[in-house]
Amino acid sequence: MADNLVIVESPGKVKSIGKFLGKGYKVEASVGHVRDLPKSQIGVDIENNFEPKYITIRGKGDVISKLKKEAKAAKKVYLATDPDREGEAISWHLANLLNIDDGQKCRVSFNEITQNAVKSAIKQPRKIDMDLVDAQQARRVLDRIVGYKISPLLWKKVKKGLSAGRVQSVATKMICDREEEIDNFVSQEYWTIISRLAKPKVSPNFEARFYGTENERLELSNEEQVNSILKEIEKSQYIVKKVKEQEKKRAAAAPFITSTMQQEASRKLGFTTKRTMMVAQQLYEGVEIKGHGSVGLITYMRTDSTRISAEAQSEAREYISKKYGQAYIPQTPKVYKNKSASQDAHEAIRPTYIDMAPDDIKDSLSAEQYKLYKLIWSRFIASQMSSAVYDTVSADISAGRYIFKANGSKVKFPGFMVLYIEGRDTEGSSDEERDEEENNNLPELVQGDVLELKKNTPKQHFTQPPARYTEATLVRSLEERGIGRPSTYAPTITTILSRGYVIKEKKFLLPTELGKIVNDIMKKHFVDIVDAEFTAQMENELDAVEDGEKPWKDVMKDFYSSFAGVLKQAEESIGDVEVPEEISDVICDKCGRNMVVKHGRFGKFLACPGFPECRNTKAIVEEAGVLCPLCQGKVLYKKTKKGRKYIGCERNPECSFMSWDMPSNETCSVCGSFMLKKSSGRKNELKCSNEKCPSNSEDTAKKTK
Repeated sequence: MADNLVIVESPGKVKSIGKFLGKGYKVEASVGHVRDLPKSQIGVDIENNFEPKYITIRGKGDVISKLKKEAKAAKKVYLATDPDREGEAISWHLANLLNIDDGQKCRVSFNEITQNAVKSAIKQPRKIDMDLVDAQQARRVLDRIVGYKISPLLWKKVKKGLSAGRVQSVATKMICDREEEIDNFVSQEYWTIISRLAKPKVSPNFEARFYGTENERLELSNEEQVNSILKEIEKSQYIVKKVKEQEKKRAAAAPFITSTMQQEASRKLGFTTKRTMMVAQQLYEGVEIKGHGSVGLITYMRTDSTRISAEAQSEAREYISKKYGQAYIPQTPKVYKNKSASQDAHEAIRPTYIDMAPDDIKDSLSAEQYKLYKLIWSRFIASQMSSAVYDTVSADISAGRYIFKANGSKVKFPGFMVLYIEGRDTEGSSDEERDEEENNNLPELVQGDVLELKKNTPKQHFTQPPARYTEATLVRSLEERGIGRPSTYAPTITTILSRGYVIKEKKFLLPTELGKIVNDIMKKHFVDIVDAEFTAQMENELDAVEDGEKPWKDVMKDFYSSFAGVLKQAEESIGDVEVPEEISDVICDKCGRNMVVKHGRFGKFLACPGFPECRNTKAIVEEAGVLCPLCQGKVLYKKTKKGRKYIGCERNPECSFMSWDMPSNETCSVCGSFMLKKSSGRKNELKCSNEKCPSNSEDTAKKTK
């Protein structure tokens, strides 16, 4: 008798799932979507109730022929594509191509690729969920109409190759708005006074921050005001007026959802959203682990739910008990609340096998896989551990009529912090104060204690503009506003970068001149498309389709009834727009024109404005500010095709100098060459850039002061 056929999306899953199902099952991959809207036309019959015109994707003919042949010979066909809207739609398209009856229970889905999950799913096939399929169709058709109606207008009025889209246009606007905030920001002066104090015959010293008077907080706005206060308290006694001791608890962060995983991987690993999702996909689909074969190491990585299974929770608690002891297990299992907008179809992102600790399987993973897996594994285990407990002390200290406040804390019980602490995006004033509290080791203070002043330190500050978005903070803002869903964050950022609307400098996202021009057009003529609230409401409409509360074509009618009029008006009112080019001082060595800055998929480069007559291009070089230890040429910052930064001599290939380590401000005391900051090992280690220097032959890394 013929085998049962199981069709998955990715070839990466074939081995893992085939191993679990064993004899009697054949596993094949559709390699993603098999049908889609055509690229050459809009592919939506707007007049005929928004009927989509699906075609077989070019290049998929052989895959489809093979699947049809296998399906015809199979006893039963199971469609095991990903457990989300997109996966459901792929199963629906496959069912159509393979002539599987609508009422047949052929759909199986699992949140993790483990033996239990896969076998359990095969035993309980269901019908294709048409509400999920319709939600995907609605998003696809909606995005196609927006993209294929507005993009040609931008091509015609601005330049070829541009595009517009619901989520990408909102993301671009957010980045442009933030840049405008920064440009318009007016910095305000403010001052702080920090008093370094000591309790007589007790060490160590500690710090107290100026607050104001007993009844009022005073903002220090200029040096004259600060000097007046310092003069007034010059001969005052510092007396402890009030002491408050408290026990505070700090809870662990919830297990990862897609957005928080992308944010934390950006903060801690320096991964882009695209890179994070690519590596997570590998961990989900299966990695060859020595002694175990192909293993799916994490649950499905596109989710906005923090829910975890009772079984996984129980395994985590058992692991924590064995590894850390009973005190590290909370009395009741931790449950984390989802946002109201989240879809609870999946679990949070967690390891599938708790006992596969990252360091135990490190040899089987690539460097990227190990780093991300360790992050996911540690975050999940920590999320099920007891809260950290702090003893905190806050003291009001008088100096004449003024009050200074001292805060300190000491970890009483580390709890989850023995394993994992969530990263931070930016250092704001609240972060500074928290750091100050955690590092301020207060002596035992009692009301009435007279303290000794060691030093008063006045310090001038200026308010800072809001920080530019990073990929991590943009994802967080999109999520907070309800814009996009787990599957859309990474593609959105990739699109606005590839279109040249936004560039990345270091880790920050900046709008280009082109991005600002397109954003201005969208703001003026397509108000709803770039409106965050409207876009979030559209996401809610799509969720309503998924929940079976609203027919998808009704959503399309509601949207298009106003969009059609807006589009017509924009076509009539938008004039031709010229995008100014950034002119450099580099002269084209072929025709003598000043070269202009262009944006490509690998970043900025120089091009001759005489194109197509002159096609000369050059890389933009960034000097490292040091001289080559081999030939005294300039040392340049360079990047590999994968974006990894290194330094090399400008005279390459004649000069062979290159290094993955970055230059420091120090010079070698032995040979005078510049010193390198070692990329591995302790942070403060330096080595000489000249490999022939005696200091390197002694293999003694020098430490910075």
